[in-house]
Amino acid sequence: MDLKLGDYNTLEVVKQVDFGVFLDGGIEGEVLLPAKSVPEGCKVGDKLEVFLYLDSEERLIATTERPYAKVGDFAYLEVAWTNRFGAFLKWGLLKDLFVPFREQKTPMEIGKSYMVYVMVDRQSYRVMATAKVEHHLSKEPVPYAAGDEVSVLVWAKTDLGYKVIIDNKYAGLVYDSDIFSRIQPGMRMQAYIKQVREDGKVDVALQPSGIGYAEDFSDTLLRKIVEAGGRMPFGDKSPAEDVYREFGVSKKVFKKAAGMLYKSRKIRIDDFSIEIFNGG
Repeated sequence: MDLKLGDYNTLEVVKQVDFGVFLDGGIEGEVLLPAKSVPEGCKVGDKLEVFLYLDSEERLIATTERPYAKVGDFAYLEVAWTNRFGAFLKWGLLKDLFVPFREQKTPMEIGKSYMVYVMVDRQSYRVMATAKVEHHLSKEPVPYAAGDEVSVLVWAKTDLGYKVIIDNKYAGLVYDSDIFSRIQPGMRMQAYIKQVREDGKVDVALQPSGIGYAEDFSDTLLRKIVEAGGRMPFGDKSPAEDVYREFGVSKKVFKKAAGMLYKSRKIRIDDFSIEIFNGG
C-alpha cells in the first residue's frame, strides 16, 4: 500500500485505544487517528477516508478534518505566523502549512494572503507550499475549445486583467473588458474558454457567449421587460457595468439578445431604453 502524504487515503481501523484509533498504513506501519477525529460508532474493521500529514514531531498522523488544499492544489492562503525559517499558512488543520524562505517571491507578512502550490518537499518529506506557482502550472497544450466551461481560481491582477488558474492546472487570463463585477485573488468560479491563442495562451470569460446563450437570455430579457411594466432604461449605449448589474450578462450578450427580439418585432430599442413592441 502506497500512502499519499498530504492527500486523502482510505485506511482500515486495526486497533482502538483511549486516545484514538490506529489505521493500517501498510509498510509505513500503524497511523494514529486522534480521538477528536474518530467518527462516532467507529470500530475495528471500518474503513475511513482520512487526510495524512506529519505532526509537529514529524510523525505520520491522520485526520478526518479537510484542509483548504491538498498536495497538487493551488490555493490562496493567509499567513498565520512567521519565524526565521519561513512563513506558516492557515490551511484548515491544527498544524499550519510551512513556506520556506526559498519558496517565497517576497517576504510573506502575517495577515496577508498569497497564492501558493501545495507539494511534498523531497528533502524533508514534509508537506509544504511554494509561492512560485508558475513552476507548477502545466506546459502541455491545453485541451480546450472556445465555449468550454471550466473552473478557475483567480490568481493575480495584471495590467490587462486578472490571471487565473484553470482546472487547477493551466494558466489563463480574464481581460478587464470581460469583467463586470468585482473579483479578487482567491475567488473560485465557473468560467468559459474565450479562445486558445496560437502561442498556447488562454483567454477566459466569466460568462458564456455566443448565439445559443444569447437566445436563452432573450427569453429572460423579454420577461424582465414585461415584469417592469413594458419598458426598461437600458439600450445600445447603456454602460456595460449597468447592464451587468441589472441582468448579470455582458453588454455583448445583452445586445445580441435585444437584436434577436427586435428582429422578431417583440421589442423596440434605442440608445437608453428598451420596450415591448405593441405593433403601433
